[in-house]
Amino acid sequence: MAAHPLARQLARHLRGAVFDPGDASSAAAEPAAPPAPFNGVARHDPELTVAAADRDDVRTAVAHAAERGLPVAVRATGHGITRPADGGLLLSTHRMTDVHVDPAARTARVGAGARWEQVIRAAWAHGLAPLNGSSPQVGVVGYTLGGGLGPLARRYGYAADLVTRLEVVTADGTVRQAGPEGEPDLYWGLRGSKDNLGVVTELEFGLVPVDRFYGGGLFFPGWAAAEVTHTWREWTATVPETMTTSLALVRFPDMPPFPEPLRGAHVLHLRVAHTGPVAEGEALLAPLRAVTAPLLDTVAERPYLEIARVHDDPVEPLDHHAHSVMLRGLDAAAVDQVLTLVGPEVSQCPAYMLELRHLGGAAGRPPASPSAVGNRDAVFSLMVISPPESTGSYADALIKRMIPWSTGRSYVNFLTGPLAVAAAPDVHDPADVPRLAELKRRFDPDNMFRFNHNIAPAPARGA
Repeated sequence: MAAHPLARQLARHLRGAVFDPGDASSAAAEPAAPPAPFNGVARHDPELTVAAADRDDVRTAVAHAAERGLPVAVRATGHGITRPADGGLLLSTHRMTDVHVDPAARTARVGAGARWEQVIRAAWAHGLAPLNGSSPQVGVVGYTLGGGLGPLARRYGYAADLVTRLEVVTADGTVRQAGPEGEPDLYWGLRGSKDNLGVVTELEFGLVPVDRFYGGGLFFPGWAAAEVTHTWREWTATVPETMTTSLALVRFPDMPPFPEPLRGAHVLHLRVAHTGPVAEGEALLAPLRAVTAPLLDTVAERPYLEIARVHDDPVEPLDHHAHSVMLRGLDAAAVDQVLTLVGPEVSQCPAYMLELRHLGGAAGRPPASPSAVGNRDAVFSLMVISPPESTGSYADALIKRMIPWSTGRSYVNFLTGPLAVAAAPDVHDPADVPRLAELKRRFDPDNMFRFNHNIAPAPARGA
């Protein structure tokens, strides 16, 4: 399999597999090989790739990298690439897909490569639901370590708020159990810092008692974008926490599998997830349905198994950059600024999509277990999805226009691709930065985990 002497040496100690650049011709046929990333906007060119089968493989790979001074990148599904792993060790966790649900305790325990679709199915069998993201194909661990803003965020908060335990391999090759009673500082910092402090091999978190919900999408014609967006902005101030919504301005390709009313159209997509009574949800949506007849209305009572129908995220690989900024408010002037760059009259808009997501509620309150997940002061998030050929200037221009309403920070999970990461405002609350830098110094002083939204280690004490 692996031709490189170091790769052959490492392979003898693994249950999984090792690949090096010389394996390119054969890796595609190897069942253990990491699948192609969902987002290929940047390509990894590692010295070695390890497809870990279990925690011991992760520990062995990290120790191997540390001995040789190799930086390490971690990948499960490849949705959220930040910086290419050039010359380092790429650690793929895609084979570590164990999922166990304890219905009595209302908890789930998952491996590092599990995807939300697996957890949704396993939990729903017991009338429970996880705080998954908009796309069930996304990996559980990476999403949760960034916070996790999903379709139920206003009702239940960030996914990280329900985490009770993390098993992590730190840069020294040590397996640690982080929770409220053990390694409490690491427990605080892992939730919010992505993979800066180590490789999480197992995650345990709470589930919520949601079996069904009222949700889906309202797709309005582009010419109604201004009226619908202004109406939605005012409407969000009136809705209960059981209602989580977002707006997306999308230009749909003129091709299948998109339904005929949407093909080739500039559309405003209102995404709806309501966990209260159906009649209440229908009454709450009435003012938005009254603006104009939607091209398509898929909002209905659904089993939680169908939570993907809220956002209808792409299921096929899509290369893109994602820029974001968190907003402390959204008045009429802010909406006008957004529409200036993405409204229906802007024929040369280079973005795939612009999204405004309504936050607040449980996502705006401190969690029961404090963490490094910040942005609790944000009431909306703004995200721009752009194609690979985008220079980033369009997204940068829009984000600069939003400075009067910005908190000055971005949401780490809505920053994808090297261009977006390099141009991003801060992702952590200012008060948390020194503590995170100190944790980085303690657990990764050589910044081995740096192919990410990187946190620089604090200087050594006495230096």
